[in-house]
Amino acid sequence: MRELVKDLEARREQVRRMGGEERVAKQHARGKMTARERLAAFFDDGVHFEVGMHGTQMGLAAGPDGSDRPPADAVVCGFGKVDGRMVCAAAYDFTVKGGSIGHTGEEKVTRLRQMALRGRWPIVWFIDSGGARIDPGSMHPDSISLFAGSGHLFREQVHMSGVVPQVAAMVGPGAAGTAYIPGLADFVPMVKDVGSMALGGPALVRAMTGEDIAEQELGGSKVHATKSGVGDAEYPSDAECVAAVKRYLSFFPSSCDEEPPRLPVTDPIDRREESLLDLLPESPRRAYDMLKLIDAIVDHGERFDLKPRWARSIITCLARIGGQPVGVVANQPTQMGGILDVDASDKAARFMQICDAFNIPLVFLQDVPGFMIGSKVEHEGIIRHGAKMLHVMAAATVPKITVVVRKAYGAGYYVMCGRAYEPDLIVGWPTAEISVMGPEGMLGIAARKMFGDAPPPPEVKQGMVDAIQKNIDVMKVAGWGLIDDVIDPRDTRRAIAWGLELARKKRVERPEKKRGILPV
Repeated sequence: MRELVKDLEARREQVRRMGGEERVAKQHARGKMTARERLAAFFDDGVHFEVGMHGTQMGLAAGPDGSDRPPADAVVCGFGKVDGRMVCAAAYDFTVKGGSIGHTGEEKVTRLRQMALRGRWPIVWFIDSGGARIDPGSMHPDSISLFAGSGHLFREQVHMSGVVPQVAAMVGPGAAGTAYIPGLADFVPMVKDVGSMALGGPALVRAMTGEDIAEQELGGSKVHATKSGVGDAEYPSDAECVAAVKRYLSFFPSSCDEEPPRLPVTDPIDRREESLLDLLPESPRRAYDMLKLIDAIVDHGERFDLKPRWARSIITCLARIGGQPVGVVANQPTQMGGILDVDASDKAARFMQICDAFNIPLVFLQDVPGFMIGSKVEHEGIIRHGAKMLHVMAAATVPKITVVVRKAYGAGYYVMCGRAYEPDLIVGWPTAEISVMGPEGMLGIAARKMFGDAPPPPEVKQGMVDAIQKNIDVMKVAGWGLIDDVIDPRDTRRAIAWGLELARKKRVERPEKKRGILPV
């Protein structure tokens, strides 16, 4: 037995060397951690149980002499504690065959997905991979034909969706197969100028289309954080990306069967923020930074932004109020007046869906002029994109708290959890306006009927605006009992905290059905 154990440890040590000193040095020279270093930084004290350590390239793919035995088959899998809670994680090893997906490696990750789903634990991928493995061994005719039996990973990710949190950290490239992992994950952080994802890497793009483009230009971190919306945020280094994953998970339960972890209340829920009295400008046409409002009302002013550089007219972030994790959806007046366009609708709908899946209450801060109109957005499908937001909002059963800060116009009022969408508490600031549209919009329609193509006289125009303004005043809405209260802005935090406590045991019944149909 002693000889066998000695041999076992020698084998383990060989696997731990990954692709060897030279390739590890190249990895470090690029400013990147190795797969094993990432897992050591992720798990508490670096301790975890490795799954499939001795897995390697087998059969025909191992080469004619059987000598091609990549350590751990280029992916390190394991489970351990993160902030005291169990998490499963897989890290693709770029020092071994470029972190490519081999048959045995995928068997290992499949096993890990099974463990996560059966045990109801979050799963995290650290992706640093060239995608599907294509080398002389894997190009053997019999090996190529095995592709017909592949693809389980995406189906299984869909089955896990909404059951356990899924995170795909792009700490390197992710091409082809490893690009769809983040496409199906809940949270996709990326290392700045290092992480990338594309269905076909630069070499394949060049071969198939003739386009010559660099990896970061094709699908780099900036592209996905600002243009496509696939990435959630950029982080300067591996270490900060790993820390972001841990912070993200801290807001979530281990599965949909549990409530989110509550922290002790260390920031009084009745704390009043005097600065809110001076937040809004005198003119309703002028912008202000909604992030200042959020920072004033959440615990210790701490928030975790998701997709902050994409669809910037809407804010989606995680925070805590009274120790309770919440998802905040807020219009951002500094960006196009907070209007909802195609991307903003998609961003908000997805965020609401994630929060609803994992029992995280939603807080809405409204200052919305409505949905964008015009030929450009109509051709982009604003109707179907806006319908996604309507669909997800109406389907959500978590506690929902709405604060109307200023404008709440048109269908924007609906999708930001207006009265008809079952807010457990809906309140307004004294500056709130709830209407089918703003006074200027209504005046434009009325004036055309009254004066034709000629503009109305200035004094008549102002009188009409003032008359309309009186009818959309928040006190008139409150007089009809259509909001629960008009509050002092300084009491916003307390109102939300009380609303969350009220709805803590919320139960909502929906018609029995297999599933709703999400708009395309």
